[in-house]
Amino acid sequence: MPECAQPPPPSVPSEQLDQAAAELGMGGSLAPETSEDGYRRRMARRKEVQQQRVGERNLEKGLVLVFTGDGKGKTTAALGLVLRTLGHGEQVAVVQFIKGGWHPGEARALELFGESLHWHALGEGFTWETQDRDRDRQLVQQAWQRSLDYLAAADRKLVVLDEVNVALKLGYLELEQVLEGLALRPPLTHVALTGRGAPAGLLERADLVTEMKLLRHPFREQGVKAQAGIEF
Repeated sequence: MPECAQPPPPSVPSEQLDQAAAELGMGGSLAPETSEDGYRRRMARRKEVQQQRVGERNLEKGLVLVFTGDGKGKTTAALGLVLRTLGHGEQVAVVQFIKGGWHPGEARALELFGESLHWHALGEGFTWETQDRDRDRQLVQQAWQRSLDYLAAADRKLVVLDEVNVALKLGYLELEQVLEGLALRPPLTHVALTGRGAPAGLLERADLVTEMKLLRHPFREQGVKAQAGIEF
């Protein structure tokens, strides 16, 4: 080793990488150093830890992603995945449970992708609008059969089951049905499941779970109606 060379920084044990990253922090005004040299050293070490994290975690697999909670944005999060996947030239399927009484703006916009995107809104609206449990249950089961076709298809990189959590919560679909359907996927096929009240068994099976928390909503606090581009 040349006389002026510095030894490489010590690697962090794999099980301590996340803790080390959290302790080094994000930088900015959150860092405690007052000197620029101290700050640069902290951020250089943070970069080393992050590179080690990325280098050691290089698996690829089809993910089960659940977006649930009372807050707004669950379907929107799934549609962000749809847009990214389409942007990479892959094929996507969206099956909407419960929803179906209107043609949302996102479905119209994504028509530009043609056969790369298959979109099915197979419900007839909210339960207080349909007022027919047997009909609702029948439509959910039909939507599930369509979903199974896509879950088993090797040509679909992403399958979105929109509001399927609500269908489970209402008792129109059994958890075991969904878990068995997820097992049909090819190894690199992702599936996103949205809707309030995702059951514990689904959360345990998921690779990623995000819960949207409601803090404020214009409909409740201000009487603002559902608006184009925001709700549909």
